Amino acid sequence: MPDFEAVLNALPLGVVLARRDTVVVFRNRAATAVVGLRHVDLLVEAAVDRLIRQTIEGGAARTETMELFGPPPRVLVLSSVEMVDGVYLVVIEDISERSRIDAVRTDFVANISHELKTPVGALSILAEAMQDETDASVIKHLALQIMKEAHRMSETIDDLLELSKIELDAPLRHNDIDLVALVREAAERHARSALAADVRIETDVPDGQFVVTGDHTQLLSAISNLIDNAVKYSEGGDTVTVRLSREPGLIVIVVEDEGIGIPQPDIDRIFERFYRVDRARGRSTGGTGLGLSIVRHIVANHGGEVNVRSQEGEGSSFRLVLPVQIGDTR
Repeated sequence: MPDFEAVLNALPLGVVLARRDTVVVFRNRAATAVVGLRHVDLLVEAAVDRLIRQTIEGGAARTETMELFGPPPRVLVLSSVEMVDGVYLVVIEDISERSRIDAVRTDFVANISHELKTPVGALSILAEAMQDETDASVIKHLALQIMKEAHRMSETIDDLLELSKIELDAPLRHNDIDLVALVREAAERHARSALAADVRIETDVPDGQFVVTGDHTQLLSAISNLIDNAVKYSEGGDTVTVRLSREPGLIVIVVEDEGIGIPQPDIDRIFERFYRVDRARGRSTGGTGLGLSIVRHIVANHGGEVNVRSQEGEGSSFRLVLPVQIGDTR
């Protein structure tokens, strides 16, 4: 039978026991770790002392939430209650990850509400304008605009579903993949849109096959999103280049464009959901603002990383790096 102290030390929650004079007589390992955090130790100690005093004075359990800015930032919930023989218990729960997820979810819902509200509102206005229109050319123009907005809404929903599926941590479907063929397939997907924009897509890949193990659908989506992004933000006459190479222990896929580039202040945020460097330009090119977020999650699912180098007005270079033995590293 384990002793009482061993049981408390095994708990993931911080446990503090104190006397009526607020002198701490016991801390379990989790509480010691929290109190010992750099930059926040005095704040946590003061909160524990304050809760015990309030419980003594009020005779009722107390709860307090602390937002600590760190680094690293943390959110702690402290609860105190009187036990027996003048002993007081304070429980410390670290809810930082839960708070982060809640914040992301709240932001996500706000963003998607706005992103879907905009095309729905546009559809309503266009349909209303069409209702009493008699000019055939105007009706045709309005119908094309309705189709464009409906397509944009469909793209947003499709990207959201894909991103949600990836974030659900569904198991990867491991198959042997010829990356040479995969890169060419991704480039071919965008041949028509590139031609319409007067943008060339070139592939620089090794001769023969380049076989790895991974999820074909996800990796194709990641490369395709990078090419799509490069084409959309290129000017007429520009070239988008997709390179495939191998470094010791790594596979490297680079997508380069000669387009408008990314301002330095925006580079750290471009992989966030719905983030657009230029919202007006993003709408004109039809982007949902989800493509690069999808890329980041797919690469992370394969144990790799994606980064970008860009100079405003000179283009961007996205570098996708994967381990040679691709696997589900989550």
